[in-house]
Amino acid sequence: MTTSTRGAVKTPAVLVLEDGRIFRGRAYGAVGATFGEAVFSTGMTGYQETLTDPSYHRQVVVMTAPHVGNTGVNDEDMESKRIWVSGYVVRDPARVPSNWRSTRTLDEELAVQDVVGISGIDTRALTRHLRERGAMRVGIFSGEAVQDDATLLARVKEAPEMTGADLSAEVATTEAYVVPAIGEKKYTVAAIDLGIKGMTPHRMAERGIEVHVLPATATVEDVYAVNPDGVFFSNGPGDPATADHPVSVMRGVLERGTPLFGICFGNQILGRALGFGTFKLKYGHRGINQPVQDRTTGKVEVTAHNHGFAVDAPLDKVSDTPYGRAEVSHVCLNDNVVEGLQLLDRPAFSVQYHPEAAAGPHDAAYLFDRFTSLMSTVSMEGQRA
Repeated sequence: MTTSTRGAVKTPAVLVLEDGRIFRGRAYGAVGATFGEAVFSTGMTGYQETLTDPSYHRQVVVMTAPHVGNTGVNDEDMESKRIWVSGYVVRDPARVPSNWRSTRTLDEELAVQDVVGISGIDTRALTRHLRERGAMRVGIFSGEAVQDDATLLARVKEAPEMTGADLSAEVATTEAYVVPAIGEKKYTVAAIDLGIKGMTPHRMAERGIEVHVLPATATVEDVYAVNPDGVFFSNGPGDPATADHPVSVMRGVLERGTPLFGICFGNQILGRALGFGTFKLKYGHRGINQPVQDRTTGKVEVTAHNHGFAVDAPLDKVSDTPYGRAEVSHVCLNDNVVEGLQLLDRPAFSVQYHPEAAAGPHDAAYLFDRFTSLMSTVSMEGQRA
């Protein structure tokens, strides 16, 4: 929710949290007013991928790293066709980008795409505040949008909350499209776009998978019209408690026993499909340095996260579900949040984080191989039958 004009770096700006805390700085990017949920990202790199991740729709992202914009902006690292964050908060923006791939500055890109931001504030103090009080609504105001503090606070409190927000259809493709396999085609996957990042189908294509990306509104019939060897549910924004349609589609896939893989929002959808609840985290996990243990191997991975909701499933027991036994396969070592689920009697699993690693570490890339192995195993069993 943004109203803006392109503006100057020297323009005063104000950030107002819904609990009344105020930070004053300078406009960064577009000048105007914007609203969203204030969250922080701990990644020191990958700001372009963060900005263009559809999962950040309707969120104002606070960067904990002090220096942002050093490598400028290019056309290769975009995770979608546009910036999705509602607003952007940095402490010390680069005056001049320095990278051979840079074609323009981050400030220019934010302005061109009408993203209102603020710079020159104490992002460490703001991050500590959000850790103590939790993610909350926020507004950024600059130029003619700046009014008295009481009026600005009232406007922030009128903005919609993230709890109860149904957003996946707002960011997903409206038309199906195909990402062809790189090299020999081995499998076909139907991918439900709930806010998919561009690198995700690319990672599958690298493994010989032809990916049919379908809208969030796709039905079970749409999924099986492409004759898939596997079905994928993507990341995306919003409250999973509102995602009744994707849950219904996933249950249809589970009933047929087709290999299934979900990430981020897809993990929460699988949790709901199995009968577990979901809940909002106090301030979420966002960044590219989150430690997660794969309980199936005991290995600890450094992973990329962007989620404010989590699955409420028991950590230390196998649960009976309508689709057989299920267990928590991955857990965050910082706070014991569920980071993955797997079915023991059907070929389905999911993780809460981003194994496509854009941007981020590559520790979890094996999960795409695990999905490929599931499709291979089910295919061979079908041939023997």
